[in-house]
Amino acid sequence: MCCSVGFARSLGLALLPLALCCIVANLLLLFPMGEVTYIQQDRLASYTWYFGGLGGGGLLMLIPAVVFITLGKCSCCWNESLMMCGSVFAAVIGLVGSTYCFIISGFALLQGPHCFTSFGWTYPFADNRGRYLLQPETWSRCLQPVNIVEWNITLLCVLLGLAVLEFIICLLQLGNGLVNAICRPCCYKQEYSLNA
Repeated sequence: MCCSVGFARSLGLALLPLALCCIVANLLLLFPMGEVTYIQQDRLASYTWYFGGLGGGGLLMLIPAVVFITLGKCSCCWNESLMMCGSVFAAVIGLVGSTYCFIISGFALLQGPHCFTSFGWTYPFADNRGRYLLQPETWSRCLQPVNIVEWNITLLCVLLGLAVLEFIICLLQLGNGLVNAICRPCCYKQEYSLNA
């Protein structure tokens, strides 16, 4: 059983840097090319304001990370089972957060950036259904911010990848916690009856 707690702690330690990277990536989306003028003028893409990386993949993911890391030592089977149940609920929160981050990042990637074109501020790739991702020759439609298409694609792909990793980690702990919360009391009762 100690191994399962140790496994949960290692998963929590893996979640921490992923959550921090999601927060940083989302913050960078708020400041295209490191400039603050676009956020001041409300020229950011609409999905940026849903904070998929900051909220879902970042702050919400800190809950399971902290719960997994702070799981107590092996002392009593029933206490351990309750701890694992708590880690299951934390894993579910993590699954919700990573799913939210993935969905928002995916929609933002499909919509494309909000940029200044020859027709003014618009979403030049919104009706494209993501085909612009494979057509880099069309990215020059965005005149300002400079290189905004590359900026958005890079950060949103990072968020998508991080969300997938977070989902897998939380899914692993969900399975680990369920198996140990359900099976450990049964095993303990069998051991007790054999010893008696």
